[in-house]
Amino acid sequence: MPRTMSVSDSIVVLAEPSFVYEQLSDPTAMGRWSPENRGAKVLGERRGAYVGMVFEGRNKRGAMRWTTRCTVTVADPGERFAFRVHAIGAKRPLLPGAIATWEYRFEAVDGGTRVTEIWTDDRRAWPDFLANAFDRAATRGHTFGEFQRGNIRTTLQRLKAALEAPVDDEAPRA
Repeated sequence: MPRTMSVSDSIVVLAEPSFVYEQLSDPTAMGRWSPENRGAKVLGERRGAYVGMVFEGRNKRGAMRWTTRCTVTVADPGERFAFRVHAIGAKRPLLPGAIATWEYRFEAVDGGTRVTEIWTDDRRAWPDFLANAFDRAATRGHTFGEFQRGNIRTTLQRLKAALEAPVDDEAPRA
């Protein structure tokens, strides 16, 4: 069975594109929305997304835990943010290789921003049968395309809920 190499979904968030971009382009905050990501550590001093920024993401799926090394490939404020996952490991990302690309697009719409999240499988050198077997073992029976479609939907719904939540003016802001 041929693999699905890319999946995406969109949601409208009632906030300006620049604000939504600012939230999603901070790898250390992704754990607030993603069902798998538990946050990240940016390597180096500079904050704010830029092309070439490297970060290590901590992830969890069931009992499995792993760390990935990622490099930002697109950082267009209010328009696009993307990063390439290119190393993986249990505690440290020691195994290099093309894994996946994650992209976020921001489009101004009446009253807010259409956010589109795109996952692309970068394991092009893997034969389909091997990738499908690995995917089904790692996701308890799903291909990564199917699995990531669900993760994207969850991430977008959580993002929308968080960014549209009323701000209590009396409570200190984080």
